[in-house]
Amino acid sequence: MTEETRVPAGVRDRLAVALDVDDLVVALRLARELGPWFGTAKIGLELYSSVGPEAVTALNELGFDVFCDLKFHDIPTTVNRAARVVGALGARYLNLHAQGGVAMLRAGVDGLKQGAADAGLPEPLALAVTVLTSDGEAPPHILGKRVQAALESGCDGIVCAASDVREAKQYGPRLFAAVPGIRPAGTAAHDQARAATPRQALDAGADLLIIGRAVTAASDPRAAAAAIVAELAG
Repeated sequence: MTEETRVPAGVRDRLAVALDVDDLVVALRLARELGPWFGTAKIGLELYSSVGPEAVTALNELGFDVFCDLKFHDIPTTVNRAARVVGALGARYLNLHAQGGVAMLRAGVDGLKQGAADAGLPEPLALAVTVLTSDGEAPPHILGKRVQAALESGCDGIVCAASDVREAKQYGPRLFAAVPGIRPAGTAAHDQARAATPRQALDAGADLLIIGRAVTAASDPRAAAAAIVAELAG
């Protein structure tokens, strides 16, 4: 039995690899290398700005759920139309910045769902970004205000730091929580002011762990991924 076949499906389905590169060839190489451990591939502004929708299509073809980490924040009409495009591409997740307010979030949710429905695709999840994990100075009331906006607008979930998950789910227990800023013990936090270990995030109630440089920039990405899965499966 290889190390890949020992990855429990319940763990792999809760892990997203952040492909924060500007080259699709590099992104696909990382995705193939790390696919045994990660069920979702996250496309951020860097990769999307470089190659656009092709990244979503290529990763879907490799069998990944795709998380479009684009943090839409604009007038409702623009967000609705852009989200409709993402939905039609087959993305599983799209995030929208909750700072944009209820009307903007609702427009994004409607556009995302309509785009997928028009393309005959499964319904995707719209996630509201609450407070960035690099923001260590946000006032305490902001989290609750933005979670409430997510609930009122019909978002399926939120993106938040691990330290915010328990409080956020007190406001909205049904909300799906995607958590970036994941750093295994002993690894550099980089620009994440509110990082957490994979175990800390899961114990807090995270549904999807977004892991980037701790794996993709490791000297041995496969070994780094396997170590995270072993920690979570143990």
